[in-house]
Amino acid sequence: MDKFFTQKTCDRCGGPLDKGRIMSMFNTDCICMDCAEKEKKDKDYDKAVKAEHEEIKKDNYNYKGIRG
Repeated sequence: MDKFFTQKTCDRCGGPLDKGRIMSMFNTDCICMDCAEKEKKDKDYDKAVKAEHEEIKKDNYNYKGIRG
């Protein structure tokens, strides 16, 4: 099974992932929902979302992110 689904702690803050997890829009970090909310406030968040969407349109589902 993929590490993303089995790891117990957030790559960013080290907190537990028992309340949910998501992959960062900036890189391949597995982050908790609190870090995901903080990430949305980053000045480059919209840029990261747009870049990921463009890669998905090209069938690239392994995009490393703008800070990857």
